[in-house]
Amino acid sequence: MEKETVDNTPLLSPTKEKTPSSSSSSSSSSFLVSATKWVIKYLICIIFIGWAGFIFLMPEESVNELMSKWINLTTGNPLGTAGSIFMLFSAPILIIAFLAIAYLLVSGEDHIPEKKSTKYPSFRLWTFPVIIKGPFGVVSATELIGIVLFSAYVIFAIYNYTMRALASPSHHHLDRRIFMLEILGLRFGGIGLMCMAFLFLPVSRGSVLLRYIDIPFEHATRYHVWLGHLTMALFTIHGLLYCVAWAMDGRLVEELIQWKDIGVANLPGVIALIAGLFMWVTSLPGVRTWNFELFFYTHQLYIIFVVFLALHVGDFVFTMAAGGIFLFILDRFLRFCQSRRTVKVVSSRCLPCGTVELVLSKPPNLRYNALSFIFLQIRELSWLQWHPFSVSSSPLDGKNHLAVLIKVLGKWTQNLRDRITDADEPKDLSVKTITASVEGPYGHEVPYHLMYENLILVAGGIGLSPFLAILTDVLHRVREGKPCRPRNILVVWAVKKSNELPLLSSIDMESICPSFSDKVNINVDIYVTRESDPPLEEGHVYKPIKSSMCPMSSDFGMSVLVGTGDNFWSGLYVISSTVGFVILLVLLYIFYINPYGVYKWWYKGLLFVICMVASVVIFGGFVVALWHFCEQRSSVKEKSNDSVKGDHKIEQNGFMAHKSSIQDSSVAKSIVTRYGSRPNFKEIFEGMSENWGHVDVGVLVCGPPTLQESVANEIRAHSMIRQRHYPIFHFHSHSFDL
Repeated sequence: MEKETVDNTPLLSPTKEKTPSSSSSSSSSSFLVSATKWVIKYLICIIFIGWAGFIFLMPEESVNELMSKWINLTTGNPLGTAGSIFMLFSAPILIIAFLAIAYLLVSGEDHIPEKKSTKYPSFRLWTFPVIIKGPFGVVSATELIGIVLFSAYVIFAIYNYTMRALASPSHHHLDRRIFMLEILGLRFGGIGLMCMAFLFLPVSRGSVLLRYIDIPFEHATRYHVWLGHLTMALFTIHGLLYCVAWAMDGRLVEELIQWKDIGVANLPGVIALIAGLFMWVTSLPGVRTWNFELFFYTHQLYIIFVVFLALHVGDFVFTMAAGGIFLFILDRFLRFCQSRRTVKVVSSRCLPCGTVELVLSKPPNLRYNALSFIFLQIRELSWLQWHPFSVSSSPLDGKNHLAVLIKVLGKWTQNLRDRITDADEPKDLSVKTITASVEGPYGHEVPYHLMYENLILVAGGIGLSPFLAILTDVLHRVREGKPCRPRNILVVWAVKKSNELPLLSSIDMESICPSFSDKVNINVDIYVTRESDPPLEEGHVYKPIKSSMCPMSSDFGMSVLVGTGDNFWSGLYVISSTVGFVILLVLLYIFYINPYGVYKWWYKGLLFVICMVASVVIFGGFVVALWHFCEQRSSVKEKSNDSVKGDHKIEQNGFMAHKSSIQDSSVAKSIVTRYGSRPNFKEIFEGMSENWGHVDVGVLVCGPPTLQESVANEIRAHSMIRQRHYPIFHFHSHSFDL
């Protein structure tokens, strides 16, 4: 190994010298990029605060008057009232999306922000756990602020609208109680619509907004869950209040089946609410755990929910929530296009612990990082089921493949394992082919595990999978001299039985980076919780019980058509679709709605939804087609280059074939296995506090909720009584809240 890879220079330092002229040019370019990013950031903050502040204060009568003046002032636009409301509620979020695209383009690909020059570590609101147990799970300080703000908005809006309703005179033909019920029902529906403006933003997997704020989809899903419960609770109260009022007035059935042309159409609202209730009930934790497929399939009713909501309220009211829904449609169409590509599983193997490793072909220009994940469909097993899996390989393992580890836990994973174990049987050659479809990869925009000099990786069972990718990534970066900050890494891994230990042997640290211990100090503490003594065959060399290989072929690689892919194409896709949406709307109103006097609210709401979908398919589809064409050309060129180089090998987490057991490895001295005990996080954190001193420590947890709660609780307790010379632990959860 070359000398510079094992010296003591900081890993983030450049390895080659720069001339004064190149240094000056680089400094000036860096300043321009930083200034541009700063301007974009502040523009986004100003627009978002103004937009959110307007929504928060809308229950105030004075703000309502301002809104009425705005509508009167701008009603001359081609879209009329719908255009005025669209500019107030949906346009700001779309403008923020455009600015986020600009920010990502300026930042560039694979950019690792440099550490701020601070003398002491500091607390961060988004990594400090405040609430540990409860309906929300582990909640950081930033998330708590968001929960408080949303709760404050709902309480403020309900109080304000109630006071205004009590102060307003009722119509002479209505009983006062009926009038109050109907007006409060209307207001609850309005509050629910405002919450719905945020509802679809967290589940747009490749959304530029999630990429900008660097919140991966698997973490943002919990925000969608919270907002979904709140939104459906508000819509349910909205419907119940109206039903009670109509029942008191003796016109319940008549009102439920009413479909007005001018005004709100009740029957579409009833259908939308029923669809929403099905989704809500089946998404409750108990039901989702009992039958995940029921939850998954009923959640496809969101199409009915959105379409009939537009029929219910009409175009101008629907525009209040249209921005977030449009961004979701953009992401959904792109996912559909990407999943059309079939991906051949180029390598598979089964470990003794009931875990399957799949290696998937991917194009070299499809980027991901060590904390990414994918959604996987195996067509030989099911054409409908999609399952999320953490990536267990590093992007530096090889440019043509990506690996995942899958633990056998249910029927689908058991069938997958059976298919792989049958792959070596010569009787049926058709079994040897496993065809997959992939959506993703998704994940953090910035690999935050590279931002800490000290890391504690806490895993439970198969939760080790993403940390294998982290270890591999760090070792590759050390060997190749790439930017990498981690110097001390402690892996705390809890497993039920010792037959899960072969997971750790799926990487060979010494073969990836010989003498890595000169650069990075890696220690592994393993806790086997359900075995009091080591098995008799503890020294046994674990090998895959079944494995299969297929030749690497770029013709069956994953598609690059993903929102987290190329910044230029993904940004152009969003911009062209949005501009096309506005163009279609204007043309629709100028040449159809206005000249022909189309007045039906429900019909205009339907046309609005059709324009949203058509703009994505037509304008966005054109960009996707160009993107796909460029991908094909790039793939052909890369294939010819690989043919010249003869680069067809398939690495699996840094190895080609059989590797020795962890017990026989030279890293065995850094691995400690304890039987019949669980991790004592208080002792672990106290020990690291003494060893590492006053530094920032990133604590990454991947495992069941109880494990996350234990770690978060200890971090919070440590922070409360922390001595000044002790480190600050930063909590990061890597889990799927689906």
